[in-house]
Amino acid sequence: MAVGNRTVTVFVLQSFTQDPWLQATLFCLFSTLFEVALVGNSLIIAAIRCSSHLHTPMYFFLVNLAVLDMVCTSSILPKVLQSLVADSTISFGGCLSQMFFFTWSLSSELLLFTAMAYDRYLANCWPLQYGTLMRGRVCIALAAFVWSMGAFNASLLTGLVLQLKFCGPNLIAHFFCKIPPLLLLSCSPTFLNDVMTITADIFLSGLNFLLTMVSYACIIASILRIRSAKGKRHAFSTCSSHLIVVTLYYSTVLYTYVRPALGSTRLPDKVVAVLYTIVTPTLNPLIYTLRNKKFKAALKKLFPCSPK
Repeated sequence: MAVGNRTVTVFVLQSFTQDPWLQATLFCLFSTLFEVALVGNSLIIAAIRCSSHLHTPMYFFLVNLAVLDMVCTSSILPKVLQSLVADSTISFGGCLSQMFFFTWSLSSELLLFTAMAYDRYLANCWPLQYGTLMRGRVCIALAAFVWSMGAFNASLLTGLVLQLKFCGPNLIAHFFCKIPPLLLLSCSPTFLNDVMTITADIFLSGLNFLLTMVSYACIIASILRIRSAKGKRHAFSTCSSHLIVVTLYYSTVLYTYVRPALGSTRLPDKVVAVLYTIVTPTLNPLIYTLRNKKFKAALKKLFPCSPK
Protein backbone atom coordinates (compact mmCIF):
# COMPACT_ATOMS: atom_id res chain seq x y z
CA MET A 1 0.00 0.00 0.00
CA ALA A 2 1.19 3.48 -0.81
CA VAL A 3 0.01 6.43 1.23
CA GLY A 4 -0.05 10.16 0.56
CA ASN A 5 -0.68 11.39 -2.96
CA ARG A 6 -0.56 7.85 -4.33
CA THR A 7 -3.50 5.48 -4.47
CA VAL A 8 -4.22 2.45 -2.29
CA THR A 9 -3.84 -0.73 -4.36
CA VAL A 10 -4.74 -3.30 -1.70
CA PHE A 11 -7.58 -3.39 0.82
CA VAL A 12 -7.88 -5.45 3.98
CA LEU A 13 -11.23 -7.09 4.72
CA GLN A 14 -12.33 -7.10 8.34
CA SER A 15 -12.41 -10.61 9.75
CA PHE A 16 -15.26 -12.13 11.75
CA THR A 17 -12.99 -13.09 14.62
CA GLN A 18 -9.36 -13.54 15.59
CA ASP A 19 -10.06 -16.75 17.52
CA PRO A 20 -8.45 -19.65 15.56
CA TRP A 21 -11.02 -22.20 16.78
CA LEU A 22 -13.94 -19.96 15.79
CA GLN A 23 -12.30 -19.23 12.44
CA ALA A 24 -12.05 -22.97 11.74
CA THR A 25 -15.69 -23.44 12.76
CA LEU A 26 -16.86 -20.62 10.50
CA PHE A 27 -14.76 -21.99 7.65
CA CYS A 28 -16.43 -25.41 7.92
CA LEU A 29 -19.88 -23.82 8.21
CA PHE A 30 -19.47 -21.42 5.28
CA SER A 31 -17.83 -24.01 3.02
CA THR A 32 -20.72 -26.40 3.70
CA LEU A 33 -23.29 -23.70 2.95
CA PHE A 34 -21.39 -22.78 -0.21
CA GLU A 35 -21.44 -26.35 -1.47
CA VAL A 36 -25.12 -26.80 -0.59
CA ALA A 37 -26.00 -23.56 -2.38
CA LEU A 38 -24.13 -24.52 -5.55
CA VAL A 39 -25.41 -28.11 -5.64
CA GLY A 40 -28.98 -27.19 -4.70
CA ASN A 41 -29.32 -24.42 -7.26
CA SER A 42 -27.61 -26.54 -9.93
CA LEU A 43 -30.13 -29.32 -9.29
CA ILE A 44 -32.98 -26.84 -9.72
CA ILE A 45 -31.63 -25.74 -13.10
CA ALA A 46 -30.97 -29.32 -14.27
CA ALA A 47 -34.34 -30.66 -13.12
CA ILE A 48 -36.31 -27.86 -14.74
CA ARG A 49 -34.34 -28.06 -17.98
CA CYS A 50 -34.81 -31.83 -18.28
CA SER A 51 -38.54 -31.87 -17.43
CA SER A 52 -40.87 -30.52 -20.09
CA HIS A 53 -43.79 -30.26 -17.64
CA LEU A 54 -41.76 -27.68 -15.68
CA HIS A 55 -41.31 -25.41 -18.71
CA THR A 56 -43.72 -22.80 -17.34
CA PRO A 57 -43.20 -19.12 -16.44
CA MET A 58 -42.94 -19.83 -12.72
CA TYR A 59 -40.11 -22.34 -13.18
CA PHE A 60 -38.47 -20.18 -15.84
CA PHE A 61 -38.10 -17.41 -13.27
CA LEU A 62 -36.98 -19.95 -10.68
CA VAL A 63 -34.07 -20.91 -12.96
CA ASN A 64 -33.08 -17.24 -13.16
CA LEU A 65 -33.22 -17.00 -9.37
CA ALA A 66 -31.02 -20.09 -9.02
CA VAL A 67 -28.41 -18.60 -11.36
CA LEU A 68 -28.44 -15.29 -9.48
CA ASP A 69 -28.05 -17.09 -6.15
CA MET A 70 -24.97 -18.89 -7.48
CA VAL A 71 -23.50 -15.62 -8.78
CA CYS A 72 -24.08 -13.99 -5.39
CA THR A 73 -22.47 -16.74 -3.31
CA SER A 74 -19.62 -17.24 -5.79
CA SER A 75 -18.75 -13.55 -5.70
CA ILE A 76 -18.57 -13.42 -1.89
CA LEU A 77 -17.80 -16.78 -0.31
CA PRO A 78 -14.48 -17.78 -1.94
CA LYS A 79 -12.80 -14.65 -0.57
CA VAL A 80 -14.50 -15.07 2.81
CA LEU A 81 -13.19 -18.63 3.08
CA GLN A 82 -9.71 -17.48 2.10
CA SER A 83 -9.73 -14.71 4.71
CA LEU A 84 -10.66 -17.22 7.44
CA VAL A 85 -7.64 -19.45 6.88
CA ALA A 86 -5.07 -17.26 5.13
CA ASP A 87 -4.79 -13.77 3.68
CA SER A 88 -7.62 -11.27 4.24
CA THR A 89 -6.33 -8.74 1.69
CA ILE A 90 -7.98 -8.04 -1.65
CA SER A 91 -6.63 -6.05 -4.58
CA PHE A 92 -8.35 -2.90 -5.78
CA GLY A 93 -9.39 -4.65 -9.00
CA GLY A 94 -10.58 -7.70 -7.09
CA CYS A 95 -12.59 -5.49 -4.77
CA LEU A 96 -14.31 -3.76 -7.69
CA SER A 97 -15.03 -7.10 -9.36
CA GLN A 98 -16.57 -8.48 -6.19
CA MET A 99 -18.59 -5.30 -5.75
CA PHE A 100 -19.85 -5.42 -9.35
CA PHE A 101 -21.00 -9.05 -9.32
CA PHE A 102 -22.54 -8.76 -5.86
CA THR A 103 -24.40 -5.57 -6.78
CA TRP A 104 -25.49 -7.11 -10.08
CA SER A 105 -26.90 -10.22 -8.42
CA LEU A 106 -28.54 -8.30 -5.57
CA SER A 107 -30.14 -5.71 -7.88
CA SER A 108 -31.35 -8.38 -10.30
CA GLU A 109 -32.83 -10.53 -7.51
CA LEU A 110 -34.87 -7.63 -6.18
CA LEU A 111 -36.25 -6.99 -9.67
CA LEU A 112 -36.79 -10.71 -10.24
CA PHE A 113 -38.87 -11.02 -7.08
CA THR A 114 -41.20 -8.38 -8.49
CA ALA A 115 -41.43 -10.23 -11.81
CA MET A 116 -42.18 -13.48 -9.96
CA ALA A 117 -44.85 -11.74 -7.87
CA TYR A 118 -46.40 -10.35 -11.07
CA ASP A 119 -46.43 -13.86 -12.53
CA ARG A 120 -48.24 -15.22 -9.47
CA TYR A 121 -50.64 -12.26 -9.57
CA LEU A 122 -51.62 -13.05 -13.16
CA ALA A 123 -51.89 -16.79 -12.43
CA ASN A 124 -54.24 -16.25 -9.48
CA CYS A 125 -56.18 -13.14 -10.50
CA TRP A 126 -56.34 -13.59 -14.28
CA PRO A 127 -56.21 -17.39 -14.78
CA LEU A 128 -58.08 -17.42 -18.11
CA GLN A 129 -55.78 -14.82 -19.69
CA TYR A 130 -52.61 -16.10 -17.96
CA GLY A 131 -51.36 -18.15 -20.91
CA THR A 132 -51.59 -15.14 -23.22
CA LEU A 133 -50.28 -12.54 -20.78
CA MET A 134 -47.26 -14.66 -19.73
CA ARG A 135 -46.33 -16.25 -23.04
CA GLY A 136 -42.72 -17.12 -23.78
CA ARG A 137 -41.71 -13.79 -25.30
CA VAL A 138 -43.05 -11.88 -22.30
CA CYS A 139 -41.08 -14.08 -19.88
CA ILE A 140 -37.88 -13.62 -21.88
CA ALA A 141 -38.43 -9.86 -22.05
CA LEU A 142 -38.97 -9.66 -18.27
CA ALA A 143 -35.85 -11.74 -17.60
CA ALA A 144 -33.81 -9.60 -20.00
CA PHE A 145 -35.04 -6.46 -18.24
CA VAL A 146 -34.14 -7.90 -14.84
CA TRP A 147 -30.59 -8.86 -15.85
CA SER A 148 -29.90 -5.71 -17.87
CA MET A 149 -31.17 -3.31 -15.20
CA GLY A 150 -29.15 -5.14 -12.57
CA ALA A 151 -26.05 -4.92 -14.77
CA PHE A 152 -26.71 -1.22 -15.45
CA ASN A 153 -27.03 -0.44 -11.74
CA ALA A 154 -23.90 -2.43 -10.91
CA SER A 155 -21.92 -0.77 -13.72
CA LEU A 156 -23.04 2.70 -12.67
CA LEU A 157 -22.25 2.32 -8.97
CA THR A 158 -18.98 0.48 -9.59
CA GLY A 159 -17.95 3.04 -12.21
CA LEU A 160 -18.53 5.86 -9.74
CA VAL A 161 -16.33 4.12 -7.17
CA LEU A 162 -13.65 3.71 -9.82
CA GLN A 163 -13.43 7.52 -10.09
CA LEU A 164 -12.56 7.91 -6.40
CA LYS A 165 -9.12 8.17 -4.83
CA PHE A 166 -8.14 6.03 -1.87
CA CYS A 167 -5.13 7.43 0.00
CA GLY A 168 -5.40 5.34 3.20
CA PRO A 169 -6.42 3.76 5.53
CA ASN A 170 -7.29 0.58 3.67
CA LEU A 171 -9.28 -1.51 6.20
CA ILE A 172 -12.81 -2.19 4.93
CA ALA A 173 -15.18 -2.49 7.87
CA HIS A 174 -16.93 -5.54 6.43
CA PHE A 175 -16.15 -9.09 5.31
CA PHE A 176 -16.60 -8.22 1.62
CA CYS A 177 -16.32 -5.17 -0.63
CA LYS A 178 -19.58 -3.42 0.02
CA ILE A 179 -20.13 0.09 -1.33
CA PRO A 180 -20.98 2.06 1.86
CA PRO A 181 -17.95 0.92 3.93
CA LEU A 182 -15.69 1.44 0.91
CA LEU A 183 -16.90 5.02 0.43
CA LEU A 184 -15.84 5.82 3.99
CA LEU A 185 -12.22 5.11 3.00
CA SER A 186 -12.15 7.50 0.06
CA CYS A 187 -10.19 10.73 0.23
CA SER A 188 -12.30 12.13 -2.64
CA PRO A 189 -15.78 13.73 -2.29
CA THR A 190 -18.41 10.96 -2.31
CA PHE A 191 -21.56 13.09 -2.52
CA LEU A 192 -22.53 11.79 -5.98
CA ASN A 193 -21.82 8.21 -4.92
CA ASP A 194 -23.96 8.64 -1.81
CA VAL A 195 -26.86 10.12 -3.79
CA MET A 196 -26.77 7.44 -6.47
CA THR A 197 -26.45 4.63 -3.91
CA ILE A 198 -29.42 5.91 -1.91
CA THR A 199 -31.44 6.43 -5.11
CA ALA A 200 -30.70 2.86 -6.22
CA ASP A 201 -31.66 1.58 -2.78
CA ILE A 202 -34.97 3.44 -2.84
CA PHE A 203 -35.81 2.20 -6.33
CA LEU A 204 -34.59 -1.38 -6.02
CA SER A 205 -35.48 -2.07 -2.40
CA GLY A 206 -38.33 0.30 -1.65
CA LEU A 207 -40.23 0.40 -4.95
CA ASN A 208 -39.85 -3.29 -5.73
CA PHE A 209 -40.89 -4.21 -2.19
CA LEU A 210 -44.00 -2.04 -2.58
CA LEU A 211 -44.89 -3.58 -5.96
CA THR A 212 -44.36 -7.09 -4.59
CA MET A 213 -46.57 -6.41 -1.56
CA VAL A 214 -49.31 -4.89 -3.77
CA SER A 215 -49.22 -8.00 -5.97
CA TYR A 216 -49.57 -10.28 -2.97
CA ALA A 217 -52.34 -8.16 -1.47
CA CYS A 218 -54.29 -8.71 -4.70
CA ILE A 219 -53.42 -12.42 -4.66
CA ILE A 220 -54.58 -12.87 -1.06
CA ALA A 221 -57.81 -10.98 -1.79
CA SER A 222 -58.40 -13.24 -4.79
CA ILE A 223 -57.72 -16.40 -2.75
CA LEU A 224 -60.13 -15.31 -0.01
CA ARG A 225 -62.89 -15.08 -2.61
CA ILE A 226 -62.50 -18.77 -3.44
CA ARG A 227 -65.30 -20.67 -1.74
CA SER A 228 -63.83 -24.15 -1.32
CA ALA A 229 -61.13 -24.80 1.26
CA LYS A 230 -59.33 -27.12 -1.18
CA GLY A 231 -59.26 -24.39 -3.82
CA LYS A 232 -57.83 -21.92 -1.33
CA ARG A 233 -55.10 -24.35 -0.27
CA HIS A 234 -54.16 -25.07 -3.89
CA ALA A 235 -54.07 -21.39 -4.82
CA PHE A 236 -51.98 -20.47 -1.79
CA SER A 237 -49.56 -23.37 -2.34
CA THR A 238 -48.60 -21.93 -5.74
CA CYS A 239 -47.23 -18.72 -4.20
CA SER A 240 -46.42 -19.56 -0.56
CA SER A 241 -42.80 -20.56 -1.31
CA HIS A 242 -42.12 -17.31 -3.15
CA LEU A 243 -43.74 -15.31 -0.34
CA ILE A 244 -41.48 -16.99 2.25
CA VAL A 245 -38.34 -16.27 0.18
CA VAL A 246 -39.39 -12.66 -0.43
CA THR A 247 -40.09 -12.08 3.26
CA LEU A 248 -36.75 -13.57 4.32
CA TYR A 249 -34.79 -11.67 1.66
CA TYR A 250 -36.42 -8.27 2.03
CA SER A 251 -36.31 -8.34 5.84
CA THR A 252 -32.52 -8.53 5.65
CA VAL A 253 -31.94 -6.29 2.62
CA LEU A 254 -34.22 -3.50 3.83
CA TYR A 255 -32.52 -3.55 7.23
CA THR A 256 -29.12 -3.25 5.60
CA TYR A 257 -29.74 -0.72 2.85
CA VAL A 258 -32.57 1.54 3.95
CA ARG A 259 -30.80 3.27 6.80
CA PRO A 260 -29.56 6.85 7.30
CA ALA A 261 -26.01 5.86 8.24
CA LEU A 262 -23.63 4.52 5.64
CA GLY A 263 -21.46 1.68 6.81
CA SER A 264 -21.19 0.07 10.21
CA THR A 265 -18.84 -2.16 12.14
CA ARG A 266 -21.50 -3.57 14.42
CA LEU A 267 -21.81 -7.34 14.61
CA PRO A 268 -25.56 -7.42 13.74
CA ASP A 269 -24.82 -5.86 10.34
CA LYS A 270 -22.42 -8.68 9.55
CA VAL A 271 -24.92 -11.27 10.72
CA VAL A 272 -27.63 -9.79 8.50
CA ALA A 273 -25.20 -9.65 5.56
CA VAL A 274 -24.42 -13.34 6.08
CA LEU A 275 -28.15 -14.08 5.90
CA TYR A 276 -28.74 -12.55 2.47
CA THR A 277 -25.37 -13.40 0.90
CA ILE A 278 -24.91 -16.94 2.20
CA VAL A 279 -27.90 -18.38 4.06
CA THR A 280 -30.73 -17.27 1.76
CA PRO A 281 -29.16 -18.64 -1.47
CA THR A 282 -28.70 -21.93 0.40
CA LEU A 283 -32.28 -22.07 1.68
CA ASN A 284 -33.98 -21.03 -1.58
CA PRO A 285 -33.68 -24.46 -3.24
CA LEU A 286 -35.07 -26.14 -0.13
CA ILE A 287 -37.96 -23.70 0.26
CA TYR A 288 -39.03 -23.97 -3.37
CA THR A 289 -38.72 -27.73 -3.70
CA LEU A 290 -39.44 -29.26 -0.29
CA ARG A 291 -43.22 -29.48 -0.82
CA ASN A 292 -43.25 -29.36 -4.62
CA LYS A 293 -44.45 -32.70 -6.00
CA LYS A 294 -43.70 -31.75 -9.61
CA PHE A 295 -40.11 -30.89 -8.78
CA LYS A 296 -39.65 -34.10 -6.77
CA ALA A 297 -40.87 -36.06 -9.80
CA ALA A 298 -38.37 -34.18 -11.98
CA LEU A 299 -35.55 -35.04 -9.56
CA LYS A 300 -36.47 -38.72 -9.77
CA LYS A 301 -36.02 -38.50 -13.53
CA LEU A 302 -32.53 -37.07 -12.98
CA PHE A 303 -31.71 -39.86 -10.52
CA PRO A 304 -33.74 -42.87 -11.59
CA CYS A 305 -31.78 -45.18 -9.32
CA SER A 306 -32.57 -43.16 -6.19
CA PRO A 307 -34.74 -44.90 -3.56
CA LYS A 308 -38.45 -44.10 -3.70
